[in-house]
Amino acid sequence: MRLLHTSDWHLGRGFHRVSLRDAQERFLDHLVATAREEKVDAVLVAGDVYDRAVPPLSAVELFDDALHRLGALGVPTIMISGNHDSARRLGVGAGLLGRAGVHLRTDPAGCANPVLLADEHGEIAFYGLPYLEPSLVRTEFDVEHAGHAAVLGAAMDRVRADLATRPGTRSVVLAHAFVVGGEPCDSERDITAGGVAAVPVGVFGGVDYVALGHLHRCQSLSERVRYSGSPLAYSFSEADHRKSMWLLDLGPDGRPHAERIDCPVPRRLARVRGGIEELLADQALAPLADAWLEVTLTDAVRPADAMARLAERFPHVLNLVFDPEDTDHADGALGYADRLRGRDDHQITADFVAHVRGGRGPDDAERALLRDALETARVHEAAREATP
Repeated sequence: MRLLHTSDWHLGRGFHRVSLRDAQERFLDHLVATAREEKVDAVLVAGDVYDRAVPPLSAVELFDDALHRLGALGVPTIMISGNHDSARRLGVGAGLLGRAGVHLRTDPAGCANPVLLADEHGEIAFYGLPYLEPSLVRTEFDVEHAGHAAVLGAAMDRVRADLATRPGTRSVVLAHAFVVGGEPCDSERDITAGGVAAVPVGVFGGVDYVALGHLHRCQSLSERVRYSGSPLAYSFSEADHRKSMWLLDLGPDGRPHAERIDCPVPRRLARVRGGIEELLADQALAPLADAWLEVTLTDAVRPADAMARLAERFPHVLNLVFDPEDTDHADGALGYADRLRGRDDHQITADFVAHVRGGRGPDDAERALLRDALETARVHEAAREATP
């Protein structure tokens, strides 16, 4: 059976101040064309269909159009909700859509109820594990410690138990998680809970292929466990990514053979660093005039009208970062957002405490209180997005 594995469409998302609607539409055109030309038997979408719980109408229209075109080709689509999606909203009408070949798996309780498709070698069971927020699903899976590894492990135990009742059936799991060995980037929403969000790849043992979503770089954790990555770059940290989908042939013995299908690139991404006068004069940078550009300025003092001056030479400059090489002036030159770059929520709150107390950071007890407060806020946010 031939499968097309993709994920992390993030429909409705922009890139800094640029709309990506046209680029997302071109990607979906490419996906449908690939499904037709490669005679794909099913499309797998491993979560984060939308960029936020309540997507804009334009994003919903893109989603609807893509499903109609895949349906017209007679290609079944199997998809799960990710941490950016509202599982309840995405799953509306799942039963009815399933009759039309669009199989939405957004309810954790149904993770062991497979979509069954068949080829000349027999049936393949497709299990959809939507993003599992540990604090919200621990009761469903009856786990003592609400961690990502625990709830995913419990979900996979259910999958393996069901698969054991189907001798000779090949199997595919769709999951949305941060699996150990995967390489993250800046554009994924943090799903850590006390720093223990990573799930061992061994959790997925016993199935023929695992189609992962969440991380935006296309990567293979093993022959049978792969991330497709996002079809478009959503941060400058993805400037060196090759955006693609996995075209997968699952043989009669369940052994997967995969190759990458490149996705359309709307515009090249690039990063440059240096003093403003140096960057404006360097002729070697001429090819970057057509690129979406992030510029890191190293001037000791923030140059006046820096963005306007850079835009005269680089019309598509989108992001400006200040990182003065003169450390004596660095604190004054850096903006607040720049000082926070690269820090997680725990570090930011600890730095704030140190700032307001004249350099004395939180002690162990205070750090524990801060972690509890951040975790409570994160769970409340997840619960709010899960509420229709």
